[in-house]
Amino acid sequence: MVYNTQTYSIADEPMKPFIDPNEIWDFLNGAETDESKIETIIEKALAKNRLSLNEVAALVMTQEPHLVEKIKQGARTLKERVYGDRIVLFAPLYIGNMCTNNCQYCGFRVTNTNQKRVTLSHSQIIDQVMSLEDDGHKRLILVYGEHPKYTPDFIADTVRTVYSVKHKNGEIRRVNINAAPQSVEGFRTIKESGIGTYQIFQETYHPETYKKVHPAGHKSDFDNRLTSLDRAQEAGIDDVGIGVLFGLYDWRYEVLALVRHVNHFEAAYKVGPHTISFPRIQAASEMNIDDKYMVSDEDFTKLVAILRLAVPYTGMILTAREPAHIRREVLKYGVSQIDGGTNIQMGGYSEKNATNQDLQFEQFEISDTRSLAEVIDELIENDYMPSFCTACYRNGRTGEHFMEFSVPGFIKRFCGPNALLTMAEYIEDYANDATRAKGYAFIDRKVDELSKTQNVEKLRERLEQIKTGVRDLYF
Repeated sequence: MVYNTQTYSIADEPMKPFIDPNEIWDFLNGAETDESKIETIIEKALAKNRLSLNEVAALVMTQEPHLVEKIKQGARTLKERVYGDRIVLFAPLYIGNMCTNNCQYCGFRVTNTNQKRVTLSHSQIIDQVMSLEDDGHKRLILVYGEHPKYTPDFIADTVRTVYSVKHKNGEIRRVNINAAPQSVEGFRTIKESGIGTYQIFQETYHPETYKKVHPAGHKSDFDNRLTSLDRAQEAGIDDVGIGVLFGLYDWRYEVLALVRHVNHFEAAYKVGPHTISFPRIQAASEMNIDDKYMVSDEDFTKLVAILRLAVPYTGMILTAREPAHIRREVLKYGVSQIDGGTNIQMGGYSEKNATNQDLQFEQFEISDTRSLAEVIDELIENDYMPSFCTACYRNGRTGEHFMEFSVPGFIKRFCGPNALLTMAEYIEDYANDATRAKGYAFIDRKVDELSKTQNVEKLRERLEQIKTGVRDLYF
């Protein structure tokens, strides 16, 4: 694989800051957006080649409606070529909301005295996981505030607790983490518990804005957070997730800075991020944010498409912050992972009547409160393949090994069959009769399609095994 070799004003070295705001704005202000240029860039992306910052800037600065439409359609085509029609499903599980930071957009901020502080006990975590398993979940992301109580040992213990819960046919097969930056040793401790991806969002890559919205706590150190996932890489965690909270600063700058972060990983570690997230600001208790940089639905759809073209191999996560109609729209243009049945109240999954609207227990408001069953049903209706697959993680296809498969598009050979196997598990164990009928019709159709390009005999055999009660089959 050929990595981005463009020269920047700041050299890319492990553990060293790499963001130069003036450089990013120079790329944006110097962008060429004539039609032939944009078409050439899209074609380069469709050949599964990484785009330079000059090229990404050109897409970002394009405003002509017909060219923006070409960008979106290019992203749609690229997503289909690399990821097919599968959508990976997960749920967030909030472990604790104690926090020493004072992020101006977050309900967990230390000065918010209206926030009820909760840390789930061992037994409460088990209750939450059982409820999630009973709905059909196999993949979780555990979320923690930044507080001395949430040490690497504490986080590792909670991960082991989650993996230990087996209820009926339910089990959690992949636990990802969204937590504070750690030392190299701290990351190693957490890695040993068997985690998947470790997410740390920079929130904004603009240093002045970052300082304004993070006035206190460990998180106020821009460079420490910027290099935090370098420390994760040094600790052997080669699956990392980056993200921006859109609405803090100019979205055009933030998109280019995200790609600059990707370039840093490629230059310093020869591997890009496993996932990119792009949440938009939502209402939160005691929030104190200027709405100057709020991102419109139109620009949001465009930026999702640009990120897909810019980084073909990276998973893109869309959360329940967004309402269902927006999620439905941007799924077309690059998203490969979504949450379903989300409840971000502390302890909310075991309280089935929880409304998800009590900000005293939430980090922010969510907009899509549909159940996992409803989300899956709609995915099938729209010809998407729901997937709970964890095969790559457990077969060692992570980090650079994942890129070896995913960059050329070979990952579809594994993802399609494995997604169908996990979909069949869900149908057998959790689906109602209507979803069962639609789901198996969908599976039969997809197996027939796969049979045109590969041998599906073992896939058919394993699907039949699932019907007899066998679980956790994958390629």
